[in-house]
This record gives sequence, structure tokens and C-alpha cells, in this order.
Amino acid sequence: MISRKKITIISIFVILYCIIMALVDGVLKADYFVKSAIKLVLFLGFPAIYSAFDKDVSIRPLFIPKKKGMLLSALLAVGVFTVILGGYLLLRGVFDFSAITGQLTENIGVTKENFVFVSLYISFVNSLLEEFFFRGFAFLTLKRIASSRFAYVFSAAAFAIYHAAMMIGWFSAGLFLLVMAGLFVGGLIFDFLNDKSGNIYPSWLVHMFANFAINIVGFILFGIIKI
Repeated sequence: MISRKKITIISIFVILYCIIMALVDGVLKADYFVKSAIKLVLFLGFPAIYSAFDKDVSIRPLFIPKKKGMLLSALLAVGVFTVILGGYLLLRGVFDFSAITGQLTENIGVTKENFVFVSLYISFVNSLLEEFFFRGFAFLTLKRIASSRFAYVFSAAAFAIYHAAMMIGWFSAGLFLLVMAGLFVGGLIFDFLNDKSGNIYPSWLVHMFANFAINIVGFILFGIIKI
């Protein structure tokens, strides 16, 4: 009964925060820096406060580095980087990606002038924050008190749904669904990597390299680099 109550509380707050961030993205269309501040408070604040009162969901083990799983993560990181960047270069003649920069500028104030700073934040800080929230709090800590299957599916689904609002209007309907499916599968893979190590660093490494590739695409779309 106690575990079920804890599972419910964690699940509700994860879903609630995803909804709040969806509203910030889709309705309020907050500036990227305002959005980042809100996200920092929500994704870091609640897990830190909750874990202070519940030893079953301690967040300290999530940040203890281990060598286990890092080689696989490094190889996967390079592979993901290659697939994302290579996929864009192969598909840019098939799909129209030109709306992305316009959506970024119109909705959250990301421009050619500030994209370098934004890309650095996304790659190193935002990726760590998301890994802590979705893979650390919503998976590893939840897995201690819930079934492994539930933790895997819930964390991956929350990760995909969280990204849905910010990507509305970026792609055609078919490509949007493909991206959402990719995010869900990616979430499952991230969960698997961290499940083996017990910390968030393996998935963070892969997430960083995925963001590196996405940011290079952003540099191309904004015309900062020419390929």
C-alpha cells in the first residue's frame, strides 16, 4: 500500500510537470531562457525535496560515477550522432525542415544570434537535467518501488510526450509521429543503459551526442555553417 502510494505520487508529479512544460511551450510560448528557469525549478526542485523525506527515492546514488556501461554508451553515442546527422543530410531533400528555425524564433525566441549559447546549454545542462528527471527520478528511483516494466514504459512515454508540445508545427504529421516513436524507443534505450549502471551518466553521454548532432543541424538550418 505504501509503495503504491509512492508510485502514484511520483507518477502524478512527473505527468503534471510534463503538462506544465507543454503549456509553457505550446500556450504561453515562453522565451527559451524563461522556459529553462521554470524547467530547472520543476525538474530539479521536486525530486530533491521529495527525496529529502523518503529514503526509498534517494537521488544521491544517481550521481555516483561508475565505469560499468560507459564503453557501450560511448559506442552508442557515436552511433546516434552519426545516424541523426547522417539521416538529416540524406533526408533534407525529401522532407522540408525549413519551418523549424521559424518555429524556434517565433515560439521561444531562439535566433541565429543566440543559438550558439542555446546549443551549449542544451547539450550540457539541459541534457543532464532531463536525464536526472526522466531516467533518474522517473525511472531508477521509481523502479525501486514499482515493477521494472512499468518504470521502463512510464519513463520513456513521459520523455516522448514532454517533447511533443515543443515540436508541434516543426514537421509534417507523418514525420512528427516518426520522431515521437523515436523518442519513446530512445527513452527505453536510455533506461536500459542506466539500469545496468545505476546512475545517469551512460544515458547522459548518449543524450549529449544526440544533442550535438541536432545542434549541428540547427547550425545548418540557421545558416551558421554551410554543408
